[in-house]
Amino acid sequence: MIKRTLLLAGLAASLAVATPAMAAESALATIKQSGTLKLGYREDSMPFSFVGDDKQPRGYSVDLCRVVAEDLGKQLGLPKLDVRWVPVTAQNRFEALKSGAIDIECGNTTQTLSRRADFDFSLMTFVDGASLLFRDGEAPSSVEAIKGQRVAVVAGTTTEKTLEELIRTGKIGVLLIKVVDHDAALKALKDKTATAYAADRTVLITTALVRGQGQAFALSTVQFSYEPYGLAMRRDADLRLAVDRTLARLYRTGEISPILTRWFEPFGKPNDALQAMFLINGLPE
Repeated sequence: MIKRTLLLAGLAASLAVATPAMAAESALATIKQSGTLKLGYREDSMPFSFVGDDKQPRGYSVDLCRVVAEDLGKQLGLPKLDVRWVPVTAQNRFEALKSGAIDIECGNTTQTLSRRADFDFSLMTFVDGASLLFRDGEAPSSVEAIKGQRVAVVAGTTTEKTLEELIRTGKIGVLLIKVVDHDAALKALKDKTATAYAADRTVLITTALVRGQGQAFALSTVQFSYEPYGLAMRRDADLRLAVDRTLARLYRTGEISPILTRWFEPFGKPNDALQAMFLINGLPE
């Protein structure tokens, strides 16, 4: 009897080791069961994601997420999908995804290989590059001219990491002032706490135009990074496919045009890189 008990116990232990733990419920399944989609948005990243005068989320990426939410409700067969907008920052956006506080982040987040190791990303939504903003009349002829000067950058962004690497390798000799958001970076530039403000070019232009309060600025011609944006989300192949299905349709059918015009018309027509991105990512069904 004792031998039989030991044998059964050993068999049970073997099965416990051999049987994989049940996978956690997928993000898409959780959304369907709860009937709620939690979308993260940035409050100051114009024109991609910001708070409008009506205190509601606005912007290019926000509009993309609204279409995604509408399509998700249909795909899941939900008569009404409750969409909850959750404010996030550059510093806490990934923790919000990891904890489940949000399902998708609707901002201007750059896809990188290290980020893709922990999170899923949609098809590309925009292509940009980092540059420097100066007070009017103070833009130097070369980056070498600002050696030893202070540059404001938002902490937790790829621009911060890129500049840190350029400093480490001796390609640029500046001192970084790390701030919490783009408003703080612009204030540092206006107050002359910083010589320059570093961020993605589109963000620099819109922040200066909208938050500059009539003050003139100069944008450097230097572009020192490549920023392929995507909608970041919790790890779930089905959720990623659902989001990609919506984006591919927008690109393929040209439905992206009015959304693009709404937020970028003041800057002229999309450049060749952006047009190529839409063409390449307009995947067929």
